[in-house]
Amino acid sequence: MQLRFLLCLCIVGALAQSDYDEDDGAEGKKDPKEIQDPRGHRPVSRGRETYSAGPAAPPPISGGSRYRGRPTAAPVGKLVLEKEEQPDSGGCNHMSEKMGVLCPTGCDLKKTVQKQERNVRPTVDQLKRSVDELTQSTNSVYGYVLDMTTEVAQRQRVSEGNGLLVGQYTDSLETQHAYIKDAVDITFPQNIKILQAVLDKIREKIQRLEKAISAQRAKCQVPCKVSCPIPVVSGKECEEIIRKGGEESQMYLIRPDPLGMPYKVFCDQTSKNGGWVLIQNRMDGSVDFGRRWDDYRRGFGNIAFDVGKGHCQTPGEYWLGNDRTSQLTKMGPSELLVEMEDWSGSKVYAQYEQFTVQGEATNYILAVGRYSGTAGNTFLNGATELFGENRTMTIHNGMMFSTYDRDNDKWIPGDPSKQCSKEDGGGWWYNRCHSCNPNGRYYWGGSYTKYMAKHGTDDGIVWMNWKGSWYSLKSISMKIRPFFKQK
Repeated sequence: MQLRFLLCLCIVGALAQSDYDEDDGAEGKKDPKEIQDPRGHRPVSRGRETYSAGPAAPPPISGGSRYRGRPTAAPVGKLVLEKEEQPDSGGCNHMSEKMGVLCPTGCDLKKTVQKQERNVRPTVDQLKRSVDELTQSTNSVYGYVLDMTTEVAQRQRVSEGNGLLVGQYTDSLETQHAYIKDAVDITFPQNIKILQAVLDKIREKIQRLEKAISAQRAKCQVPCKVSCPIPVVSGKECEEIIRKGGEESQMYLIRPDPLGMPYKVFCDQTSKNGGWVLIQNRMDGSVDFGRRWDDYRRGFGNIAFDVGKGHCQTPGEYWLGNDRTSQLTKMGPSELLVEMEDWSGSKVYAQYEQFTVQGEATNYILAVGRYSGTAGNTFLNGATELFGENRTMTIHNGMMFSTYDRDNDKWIPGDPSKQCSKEDGGGWWYNRCHSCNPNGRYYWGGSYTKYMAKHGTDDGIVWMNWKGSWYSLKSISMKIRPFFKQK
């Protein structure tokens, strides 16, 4: 900035000198003889000037030196100091002989400066703008340098972090490499030996099964004999059979559809005036109820067996089948009776005057109503020991049927890890999940814990409103018959 300022002053001085030269040319050049010594009006000597007592002394010779001796004594009387008259020092006389040829006056200098200002000012303004632009550019460059410095510091920190992360990954890879090497060298060979031993045992079992099958085929070459004959009387359902005289509880043939084939059922002709078709029975755990959708649709298990009386008067464990149950309930209004017994011999029941199972197209939706009994209304009310949503999610009325291979419950549909049937042991009208579980796993003795359960859930033969979640019943049966309103 100082360098630029000095440059501006030099330019101003040069331009001012040019103007003075032009003024001198206008007035014409003086004769060299007429040019006065610029110091002619001042004494060369520094001695004291003399006083004059009378007429004025002649002016000193131009360029000469004044008298260097002692001053003459002034005359006695009034002393008069002769003061040399000077030109008008405050006027505008230029190149005055008395003032000197190069003596500028204030008025001319002002005019000259004002004249030069018109030429110098645009240059100064241009220089000022250039200085401002240079200042802004310098600031921008300075800011850019600061940003670059910050970015370099950040990149350096990132680089250091990446180096640390690479080191951690390297350590992890080395650990995994050691683990894999150990698994390949030691673990895999051991597992192969174990699997080889298991394979040998499976082969032995297959051989034994082949022998057993061969023995059974040899036995089946002889015609089988029925151990208990089926009564001659039959009907559309057990209610019609009892009206025709079949008053003993045993296995019968029924034919609900005149165009369909008859099939075997167990008729309970003693409980609550009889006429009940047994659609489900659990009593000893001899039949596995953890089955697929098609098994529950067709039915499975043992209808009845003979205990030595010549007739099949003892029901076995079985599920009649969803298709047949749906067909029976569509013939007209039906009612449901659920009887159960604990391991101490106590018995209770739950009866519903309305019971309907829809067809397979609706996934066998359940509908019940008008409860009475001593076991507790789990189908309509859910588990009464729970409250709010926890209770309503255990209501079975209105639910679709679910098996482990066809999930229709309300517990996160579509999630294979959230299936009530898979966790609770059998097919049923699950919600999220149950307050009763007649088709669950059979536990001898009644009480069981989550550590005994396969998935840690209450998967036993449960009726929560009577015995709670962790008590598996000794027996339970479900029976249906046509409903007739009592008069």
